[in-house]
Amino acid sequence: MSKSAYIVFGRPDITDAEIAEVVDSMQSRWLGTGPKVKAFEEGFATYLSASPAQVAAVNSCSAALHLSMIASDINSGDEVITTAMTFCATVNAIIHAGGTPVLADIDPVTRNIDPVEIAARITKKTKAIIPVHYSGLPCDMTAITDIAEQYKLKVIEDCAHAIETRYQGQPAGSFGDFACYSFYVTKNMTTGEGGMVMAKSEQAIARIKTLALHGMSADAWTRFSDKGYRHYQVVEPGFKYNMMDLQAAIGIHQLERLEKNWQFRKELFQTYQSEFANLPADLPTDAAEGDRSSYHLYPLCIHPDACRFNRDQLLGEFHQAGIGTGVHYQSIAAHPYYQKAFGWVPEDYPMAKFYGDNTLSLPFGPGLQEDQIDKIITTTKKLFEH
Repeated sequence: MSKSAYIVFGRPDITDAEIAEVVDSMQSRWLGTGPKVKAFEEGFATYLSASPAQVAAVNSCSAALHLSMIASDINSGDEVITTAMTFCATVNAIIHAGGTPVLADIDPVTRNIDPVEIAARITKKTKAIIPVHYSGLPCDMTAITDIAEQYKLKVIEDCAHAIETRYQGQPAGSFGDFACYSFYVTKNMTTGEGGMVMAKSEQAIARIKTLALHGMSADAWTRFSDKGYRHYQVVEPGFKYNMMDLQAAIGIHQLERLEKNWQFRKELFQTYQSEFANLPADLPTDAAEGDRSSYHLYPLCIHPDACRFNRDQLLGEFHQAGIGTGVHYQSIAAHPYYQKAFGWVPEDYPMAKFYGDNTLSLPFGPGLQEDQIDKIITTTKKLFEH
């Protein structure tokens, strides 16, 4: 099979507009953090009905999470509760900040963190909650913010899947103290690598921007612009987490097509739901009335007692058929490092274990052509029928 015939999972939607914008950055000779990062921040803030002073572009969602931990004053001994069904970056950010991650199991319908499980795990050491809007479906932010207010906890929303997500009409990310977004290559919009922090506090964002560039009081655009050189001072021991103009050049045009591409995903989600209604599998849940999913992933959870294969065998079958798939995710408690470091046992989080063992994600996004979608549907039905 030729490489061009293989359906790559998460293939980004890139147009001539992005390419031309990147070339413009190259020709301008300004490659690092500069005017295009500023323009991207402004556009992203407008999309989320926020002020530009409430957002900071960084080089990954992992960086966004880490900086949000620090800005939340997470220190050694502080516990942070998050979902057992997420990418490792969510947990790693807690560890890097010096905190202790505490897992809560998921709701079997939404696959988001269960507020009842959150409440059961709060101790005197609990400092924050990180809800993850899994696959773009909003968490129960009413229940989560009620818990946070009761126990005086910070809320850091992991919105890596949830740029377009809305909860009761408001953007996901607007409920917590901080929100962290991802522009990784497989996300609904991409900058190749990249992320964004949004915060209610403009002062917190100002600190995060300083922390993101070595803790310096002035970034390179300020120091080396045509206004003349300005000295900087290091006010905190920061990190190298800044976004480059080369990345923002892609994001500016990705943002322009975000709603158009969301509509494509919504229609494809509905097509998949209809075509796969009779499969021996749990289909993903759509958003409740008044809410909105970003439709970031299409995760199928097989019924192992009704199939001749397990999930990992099915991944191989799709690969042999020329279709790339993904796993989102194994339960965090299934990874050996965390088992050793924290004594986590997958069986302690039964819902996350079940979905982590049996879920796979189908290709899903505007990069797909009609014939590729037909192939995905036909192949999926054939594999389950046999």
